[in-house]
Amino acid sequence: MGIVAFTLAGLVVAAAVSLLSKPTYTAETQLFVAIQNSGSVQELQQGNTFSQARVQSYVKAATTPVVLQPAIDALGLGVQPADLAQRVKASADLNTVLISITASDTSPVQAASIAQAAADSLIKAVEKLETPANGGTSPVRLSVIAPAVAPQVPSAPNTKLDLLLGAVLGLAMGIGAAYIRKATDNKIRGEADLRKVTETPILAGIAFDADAVKSPLLTQAGGQSPRAESFRQLRTNLQFATVSSSSNTILVTSSNPGEGKSTTAINLALAYAQSGRSVCLVDADLRRPMIGDYLGLERTAGLSTALIRTADVSDLLQPWGEDDLVVLTSGRIPPNPSELLGSDEMKHILLRLENSFDVVIIDTPPLLPVTDAAVLAQAVDSVLLVVGAKRTKLNELERSLASLDMVGSKTLGVVLNRTPAKGPDAYGGSAYSYESRTEPRPDSGYFDSLNNGAASRPEGAPHMTTPGPEMETSRSARRAALLSRGDRSDL
Repeated sequence: MGIVAFTLAGLVVAAAVSLLSKPTYTAETQLFVAIQNSGSVQELQQGNTFSQARVQSYVKAATTPVVLQPAIDALGLGVQPADLAQRVKASADLNTVLISITASDTSPVQAASIAQAAADSLIKAVEKLETPANGGTSPVRLSVIAPAVAPQVPSAPNTKLDLLLGAVLGLAMGIGAAYIRKATDNKIRGEADLRKVTETPILAGIAFDADAVKSPLLTQAGGQSPRAESFRQLRTNLQFATVSSSSNTILVTSSNPGEGKSTTAINLALAYAQSGRSVCLVDADLRRPMIGDYLGLERTAGLSTALIRTADVSDLLQPWGEDDLVVLTSGRIPPNPSELLGSDEMKHILLRLENSFDVVIIDTPPLLPVTDAAVLAQAVDSVLLVVGAKRTKLNELERSLASLDMVGSKTLGVVLNRTPAKGPDAYGGSAYSYESRTEPRPDSGYFDSLNNGAASRPEGAPHMTTPGPEMETSRSARRAALLSRGDRSDL
């Protein structure tokens, strides 16, 4: 597309220049240089050689003030000889005695007049210059053999030539820009780019879906949609990848913000829950939490609340949906997220959750801006790295993998997110600030509508039924069952 755009731009610029340029007309006259000698054939041949040698000198003289000033005076032009010399050209073919004089002007009649006046002035100047000092006649005579005629069509602009040159120049610039972009752009666009950095398995490729911006959850998409199938594939591949692992906790992170780690963590949890597993989704991004907003859950009390022991973690779990999925939101944003996530209390909470649920999925901050994810990765055995196509650079992925390797964590695999649906980069085979939010967040009225039973909800918010007594009783019973299954003495 870039090459085509540059070519079209070249055509447009060339067309604009041609349309805006004032037409220029060019008139031409020709002179014949002869030797005034009627002698023998040998003398004529010598004279012809002499005249050919002099022709180039006359060509040079045609644009000098000696020739142009008389032409200016004859036509009454208000210009200087140096200015007129820019519009008058003289030339001669090799091995001939013909001199061509051309003149350009915005008026065809004026162009012919200037060319003829310059020719007449050159004839007189040569006659004067070639006349012997001791008297006599000039041995050289110039004659007009093709008088100047006012041209019918302009010589410039040449629209066809301009368009051709514009297209060629635009094409060349497009190819050059594409080459430079390819040489300097080190963003990961597909599996081939990823393989330049790591041989870590690609567990799934999530194709870009414009509808996912407003409806990011699997429960909002069709059960047979490609997006839903991608997360089921991710769930299946993770089951194989963790078959030999003693831990059932999966930490989800990315190199940079905006790569889709939070939605990946949520949808992976939904996919596990839909398969009949009991799942706990933990929002451990204590800087810019998003899970509570995506799922429409209250996040003022959550993980940070449990970490400072204001409340027990079992009292902070919030059931979501009709499957065995509970969510531990972030809680209030603390001033020291890294210290809390690396504390012994965090390890104790993770151990309790691992003993209570089949799968624990943790959403963390990105690896490169802050150290939170690397700190928490030391407490888990399995890390899932989300790589946003056209967002993550090769060196950034290298740094992320190095930071995970440094803390001794096990990277299960990579999720290629936002890959093209078609083309060579299709998988088949940012602005992130903790001060400002760039991901969609339901407004505060959404929580009020859940509490008051209002039917309205912001666009893109998940559809949830206001819980009645029977549903609340069912959820409480299910949560109690989850927390009491097996040996839960520490709960």
